Amino acid sequence: MQDSRAREAQLAGEAIPRLVIRYAIPAIVGMVVNATYNVVDRYWIGQLKDVNAMSGIGLTTPLTMVALGFMLLVGIGTTASISIRLGEKRHDEAERILANGFTLALAAGALLTVAGQLFLEPVLLLAGASPATLPYASDYMRIVLWGAMPNTIGFAMNHTIRGAGNPRRSASTQILGAGLNIVLDPIFIFGLDMGVRGAALATVISQIVSAVWVLSYFAGAGSNLKLKIRLMRLKAKAVGQILSIGISPFAMQVAASLVSVFANRALRATGGDVAIGAMAVINSVTILFFMPILGINQGLQPILGYNYGAGNFSRVREAWRFGVLLASAIVTTGFLAVQLFPQTIIRIFIDDAGLVAVGTRGLRIFLAMLPLLGFQVISTVYFQSVGKPRAAIVASLLRQVIILLPLYLILPNRLGLTGVWLASPIADFTSFAVIAVLILREMGQLKKKSSDLPARADHPRAEHSAGDPASGR
Repeated sequence: MQDSRAREAQLAGEAIPRLVIRYAIPAIVGMVVNATYNVVDRYWIGQLKDVNAMSGIGLTTPLTMVALGFMLLVGIGTTASISIRLGEKRHDEAERILANGFTLALAAGALLTVAGQLFLEPVLLLAGASPATLPYASDYMRIVLWGAMPNTIGFAMNHTIRGAGNPRRSASTQILGAGLNIVLDPIFIFGLDMGVRGAALATVISQIVSAVWVLSYFAGAGSNLKLKIRLMRLKAKAVGQILSIGISPFAMQVAASLVSVFANRALRATGGDVAIGAMAVINSVTILFFMPILGINQGLQPILGYNYGAGNFSRVREAWRFGVLLASAIVTTGFLAVQLFPQTIIRIFIDDAGLVAVGTRGLRIFLAMLPLLGFQVISTVYFQSVGKPRAAIVASLLRQVIILLPLYLILPNRLGLTGVWLASPIADFTSFAVIAVLILREMGQLKKKSSDLPARADHPRAEHSAGDPASGR
């Protein structure tokens, strides 16, 4: 109780810049470490100096996005449900949700493995695989799919560790898995001469170790929740709670996967396998700059949500502004790097003259609007944090589905490969403009509320306006 009160005092009174950094730094570290799985695989595969191998790995992106969607479906849904039950002091119900979340993760992992093995090659061909790249993509994914079950369990259950109040243990899981993958990749790829299959095997072993590490936490004395076999039988109420919360990020990942399929098909039609390989590298670079922004998101969520609920609207505006400033500084640094040193960045991953030439031009165009990304992402998380789901969904799906998907269908037919690269900055700028209208109007309303209700940090706003955030208006 004392820790909870101290945390609330921090959220309500600590200087916003210090508070945001305090909350964001651990999350940034965790997100960056988590991103190294794919980036490290692609780095070492690039050292094979085989464009078809790099392109083959790039073709697996839609599948990995769907897999991540299932992990988020269970992980976010279970974590949020557990947090609510713990806040309500319903410990037994929290343990039932934990156990049901484990069962759902097990089922989701099994579904991914079976369906993936059965339909892998048709899906890869649909995603743009050629006779030259299909063997690499298939070799990689067939092994990775065998790790879908431990990976889904480890990812989803690790989310619940953070939700149950142990972010350090959660971060240690990410560091353990990523660190092991970094060590094993060169051993299996080069030492055992396994190529892309070695990268896949290193990933699966790392995921298994992470899953065991996560499950050992719930069996130990350090956890306030225990994973009990007798509670693993699925209950409609618990499953409904988990899925209702997790369905939004799941849908967004599936939508992103669909967009990735169209992108790969456009790349193959306009630039061949080399263009798909270049996009694989560009995506890896994008991830490195995007993950810190997601870390800032995680740090901002409790700050925005608590102060909005408490009626501290001036602190909400300040936190949003500081989050945008911090995120924009990161992506602007990334923008300068890719515009000034694109060749150097591409060559870090693969030193093939043809791919470097295509990738250099593609990197500059594809990330031309990178400085706008921080504003978009932080503004989107604002709507999520204060309980405005309709605005959050519009902001989340606007770029990927509403704008980007049609552009991938239209521009390549008119501009060739350049059209594929241009689709991203056009979508970035358009979605930035729409989100700017939404968020600036929202901030104007908060400013008016701040002037109407000065110094209301202790006002129990949630008691008489709890329905307002949920309305999405």
